[in-house]
Amino acid sequence: MGYLIAITGKGGTGKTTIAGLIVLRMIARGCSPVLAVDADPNTCLDAALGVQVKKTIGSVREEAKEAAGQGIASGISKQRLLELKIAESLVEAKDFDLIAMGRPEGPGCYCYANNILKSILSEISSQYPYIVLDNEAGLENLSRRIVQTVDLMIIVTDPSKRGLETVYRLHKLAKEISIVYGKLGIIINRLRGREFPTYVSDLINRTKADYVFSIPDDEQLVEFAENGIDLMSLPQENKVVSMIDKLLNEIRL
Repeated sequence: MGYLIAITGKGGTGKTTIAGLIVLRMIARGCSPVLAVDADPNTCLDAALGVQVKKTIGSVREEAKEAAGQGIASGISKQRLLELKIAESLVEAKDFDLIAMGRPEGPGCYCYANNILKSILSEISSQYPYIVLDNEAGLENLSRRIVQTVDLMIIVTDPSKRGLETVYRLHKLAKEISIVYGKLGIIINRLRGREFPTYVSDLINRTKADYVFSIPDDEQLVEFAENGIDLMSLPQENKVVSMIDKLLNEIRL
């Protein structure tokens, strides 16, 4: 597997925007191709990247189940049929591909879809030198071992007290459930003002984070989100883009 960045954090902190910008800025600096994995059931990383997911793992699971039940795929195992359909759900773009978890479309254990994603990732990720995994809020997907080892785990938070408490909780939980990561980064998103927060030293001491970055609140990003404009249209001189570049420089990508 290539270099894997897993992004998590409290809901509503801008994880998907951060994930999308990391993918695009990695490509801009020649780190490609990138496999973008949308492991959030809400599935919106595609819109951020200017592509469209037509099928998710959740939906193709139901298609494969229905085809097997109707005998449409006689002569092929259900597992193989599911693998073929998941391969069809891969969105191919210039310098990156995207695969989305989605939601299960019918009754059944969602853990099965997680297991299939794990299997598919282990097969196709070897074709990519870089993988960016956009998780749902919390550590649910990582705790299910969708991936075995993360090179860089990034926890995204807002600057609120509740957001910081979530960082501490997620860091503690990651240790308790033995999530293996090489380095830890914390991004304080939507920070107002230019001064670095005074609590950062305590944040580093308590989490032993390798990187802590603040990203300013940005009206241009808000405007893009309100008008459904993808991140590819964000100019390079944008201050959030500059901070993502600074992060990638720091981690030497």
